[in-house]
Amino acid sequence: MTYVIAQPCVDVKDKACIEECPVDCIYEGSRSLYIHPDECVDCGACEPVCPVEAIFYEDDTPEEWKDYYKANVEFFDELGSPGGASKLGLIERDHPFVAELPPQNQ
Repeated sequence: MTYVIAQPCVDVKDKACIEECPVDCIYEGSRSLYIHPDECVDCGACEPVCPVEAIFYEDDTPEEWKDYYKANVEFFDELGSPGGASKLGLIERDHPFVAELPPQNQ
């Protein structure tokens, strides 16, 4: 199991969760943040600090945002497991599901 970042983060990317993550597993895409499912230790530190309430435990993700689990996992298909987000910085792409969304939270 892992945590999932859903729609409220798209085009917001507050990054308070990145500061709280003890294992550096939250990566920044162009429009959203993504939690690496293999690097996440399920500590839950990210969830309460998210100001837009976009982070959910996988099984607790609201039904309307279930597709974000797949987007979070598949975002890393090409990237693999780099072992930490801070050394990569901004990744100039998003999962196609996120990339195709109209502008959010405006």
